[in-house]
Amino acid sequence: MPFKPADNPKCPKCGKSVYAAEERVAGGNKWHKQCFKCGMCGKMLDSTNCAEHENELYCKNCHGRKYGPKGYGFGGGAGCLSMDTGAQFQGEGTNGHFEPKPMSKAPEGEGCPRCGGYVYMAEQMLARGRAYHKGCFKCGECKKGLDSVNCCEGPDRNIYCKVCYGKKYGPKGYGYGQGGGALQSDTTNIECEFAPKPSAVDTSAIKASPGQGCPRCGGVVFAAEQVLSKGREWHRKCYKCRDCSKTLDSIIACDGPDRDVYCKTCYGKKWGPHGYGFACGSGFLQTDCMSEEQLASQKPMVTIDTTVIKAPEGQGCPRCGGMVFAAEQQLAKGTMWHKKCFNCNECHRPLDSMIACDGPDREIHCRACYGKLFGPKGFGFGHTPTLVSTDAQAAPVHTDVKPANGPKAKDGKGCTRCGYAVYEAEKMLSKNRIWHKRCFSCFDCHKSLDSTNLNDGPNGEIYCRGCYGRNYGPRGVGFGMGAGALTMA
Repeated sequence: MPFKPADNPKCPKCGKSVYAAEERVAGGNKWHKQCFKCGMCGKMLDSTNCAEHENELYCKNCHGRKYGPKGYGFGGGAGCLSMDTGAQFQGEGTNGHFEPKPMSKAPEGEGCPRCGGYVYMAEQMLARGRAYHKGCFKCGECKKGLDSVNCCEGPDRNIYCKVCYGKKYGPKGYGYGQGGGALQSDTTNIECEFAPKPSAVDTSAIKASPGQGCPRCGGVVFAAEQVLSKGREWHRKCYKCRDCSKTLDSIIACDGPDRDVYCKTCYGKKWGPHGYGFACGSGFLQTDCMSEEQLASQKPMVTIDTTVIKAPEGQGCPRCGGMVFAAEQQLAKGTMWHKKCFNCNECHRPLDSMIACDGPDREIHCRACYGKLFGPKGFGFGHTPTLVSTDAQAAPVHTDVKPANGPKAKDGKGCTRCGYAVYEAEKMLSKNRIWHKRCFSCFDCHKSLDSTNLNDGPNGEIYCRGCYGRNYGPRGVGFGMGAGALTMA
């Protein structure tokens, strides 16, 4: 059986089928969205200002002019005589629209650059200090309406959309088409007498003042092709890696010490750390088939090892003293480290923000080495309740509850019990006071405490629940360890 499409209602204005996604309903008929306008003045209508008469749509004003009552008292205002029949909208060939009135011309250089007429504030559009009519503010090639986002001014002082600007004045060749890797060789016929010839299309040929143009080619950088990096303006076609010529963006661009831009890979090859563990994968040996001496011979003006570039006192890497650049920066307690220097001072294990611990010696350690060097010793202070004893000769061993050595803290700044400085890795809090983890125990029975069994006493010390009850709890019948027991301790 042959297929028969479903019958759709027809638009009374154009006679074509009306589908549900674009239909407007008025007077029992369905209209296209673009056909739903006044038949006299062409004004777009909606459900609030629509009037229908004999399968024709009108706005309320035009419907009143054509079919409303006439005479004294039926005009636009009370007591006004209106005999307007809307004849001005019914001329031949007007299609229900106003005929354009002749426009008064402005003096040379003061009006709209496209039509030459006066531009008033209500219809003004600005582009590079020149005022356009809203109707004239469109692309000089495809006539597409423009706004401040997609407007580009060409060397011929005309305005274009971004696509047409790229076709006329943008770079040509492999990789500059509409899609990635496309070949763009559009040779649009340019009939404008001011349009530059193909030999003059390259904007980099327009040289800028020293220090103001593109850092790579020295040409003037216009807004439509501008890319910013560290306060400098680049052409979009010049913003690529110095070594591999890979096109860059704000994610993968790295500024080198020679004030040029590189991708992350080339930056790492030239100035990043080399050797075991510093390649793209863990445990991979990266030498890039060249020694540092060979790289230095090819680039004699560039320093390979950034640790050689010494920083001012107190501003560089705390371990090597070299200048720290953004691509290799690691932060710890307000100090900046090289990525290759950011390792444990004892076992040289590479660190990150999760396992790095700052020690009293102003060095960084992994958690295990920090515990061996500065953590409490004895039964119960290992990784599990085991006995931990280390053979390290330089490690200070704390065997008593109150240590007798180390830096004393200022009044009210150190541990409440021993008075020595408290570091973040061993800090315990109680009533806005800080304690060492080894000092955070009951004052009477020396039982280790935590936030679940901690009790602050009136004398400024801390107790477990049992000792607090014995010292400061109520006495008498019913207040002992068991119900109804008499405690007089």
